[in-house]
Amino acid sequence: MPEIIYIVLAAVVALVVGFFLGRQMAGKARQDVEAQAQGRAAELLQEAEAKANRLREERIQQAKDKARQVRNESEQEIRRLRQEADQDLAQRREVVVQQEASVKQLTQASQRQLEQVQRKEKELDVLREKVSNEAQRQQEKFEAQEEKRRLHHEQLAAQLQEDQEAADALRHQLQQQLETIAGLTAAEAREQLVESLKNEAQIQASSFIKDTVAQARLTATKDAKKVVLETIQRTAAEHAIENCVSVFNIESDDVKGKIIGREGRNIRALEAATGVEIIVDDTPEAIIISGFDPVRREIARLSLHLLVKDGRIHPARIEEIVAKTRKNIEEEIVEIGERTIVDLGIHGLHPELIKMVGRMRFRSSYGQNLLQHSREVANLCATMAAELGLNVKHAKRAGLLHDIGKVSAEEPELPHAILGMELAKKYKEHPDVVNAIGAHHDEMEMTALISPIIQACDAISGSRPGARREMMESYIKRLKQLEETANAFKGVNQCYAIQAGRELRVIVDAENVTDDRAQELSSEISQKIEKEMQYPGQIKVTVIREMRAVAYAK
Repeated sequence: MPEIIYIVLAAVVALVVGFFLGRQMAGKARQDVEAQAQGRAAELLQEAEAKANRLREERIQQAKDKARQVRNESEQEIRRLRQEADQDLAQRREVVVQQEASVKQLTQASQRQLEQVQRKEKELDVLREKVSNEAQRQQEKFEAQEEKRRLHHEQLAAQLQEDQEAADALRHQLQQQLETIAGLTAAEAREQLVESLKNEAQIQASSFIKDTVAQARLTATKDAKKVVLETIQRTAAEHAIENCVSVFNIESDDVKGKIIGREGRNIRALEAATGVEIIVDDTPEAIIISGFDPVRREIARLSLHLLVKDGRIHPARIEEIVAKTRKNIEEEIVEIGERTIVDLGIHGLHPELIKMVGRMRFRSSYGQNLLQHSREVANLCATMAAELGLNVKHAKRAGLLHDIGKVSAEEPELPHAILGMELAKKYKEHPDVVNAIGAHHDEMEMTALISPIIQACDAISGSRPGARREMMESYIKRLKQLEETANAFKGVNQCYAIQAGRELRVIVDAENVTDDRAQELSSEISQKIEKEMQYPGQIKVTVIREMRAVAYAK
């Protein structure tokens, strides 16, 4: 029993000692672990700091490289922008130089036009002075004649008074004689006296009326001349003589090659689309546009201006620009007509008549611009109607529309006066206006009071020196007849008379006309021209057949 206790006590003591020893050993091991952990942590911290330093240096290097790259790109962009700015500045300087040259040319042209206007104004002043002196002389003659007529009337009145007194004395004497000798009553004597005085008064009245009528006939012609002279003196319209050539100015001769195109395709497309002849010769900085129709020449001139300005000159672009220009010209025609009627103070005109008035700007009559001629006739008619006490509005309206038949799109085989009358009647114009238009060339009877005025003013406007040229009208009629002759054939799409009527260019439908038929067509047209027309020299007939294939990608 005591041994067991000793053993137990020994075990307890051993456990206690082991516990304390294990605790000390565990504390020492923990210290070792902590020391190792601290060392490891220090190593990891050093590695992290080194890695962070490397990453920081790499980031800094990358940022420096990125900044260097951005700086290089910025410098390149700045150099590019500077080059573009220099190029743009050079182009702008070139444009400014070109504009200065153009302004210089326009200034010179304006100066020449100003000199021409001043010269015309001087001539007009001389003419106005002559007309004024003549009118003053006529006025003095008229006043002298009026004074003579007044004196003559006073003498006739005095003579009539003396005759009346003598008749009274004679009546009293006859009454006494009749009562004394014949034994007549006073009533019977009065009847015989009244009959005697009546016969004498009739003789004197007939003589007075005859003298008055003769005097009126003598002064009527002079009064009419006075009205005409005053009307011409109050009206001074410009005269624009049309020709068949327009000049298109270019900045340099290099543009001529672009207009001609490869193998002449551009100039052929332009001539086919506009119906005029484009003459590119050695004339410096100028291209000649030839054609008898002023509308076609204007379309060609504006189209060339847009093509040269745009720089893209090829057949498709030419057709597009010509179509656009033709539409703009039609709008301009309406605007010209509206501006004309506003300037003249005419209201209520039908839109179709307004459009025809605008087309007058691009037509000529015997070389005289038709719109300027019609405006002048309208102003002359208004002035003359006011002098004669007639309807001024109707006279001005008829004066503007008197040549409206010359710009009709139909152009039937009727005189332009009759055709204009039919158009005015169609668009509900006043009967006096209709009659004045139809009768201004004596092709129908004048029934309106303003009709002689329209005829006289038309003659006044057309008879001024240099206002008209008969050759121009016959020349244009011949060119129109040429085109109408070719258009009458089947398969002809377009036809243009060019080179002053020496060549007829015919464009046919490629689908309906074969190559063989095109050759036959040129021969048939030339034969018909030989039979039906009279012309100097020879006319070249050129038939053009062009095949086109068009498709659209959608």
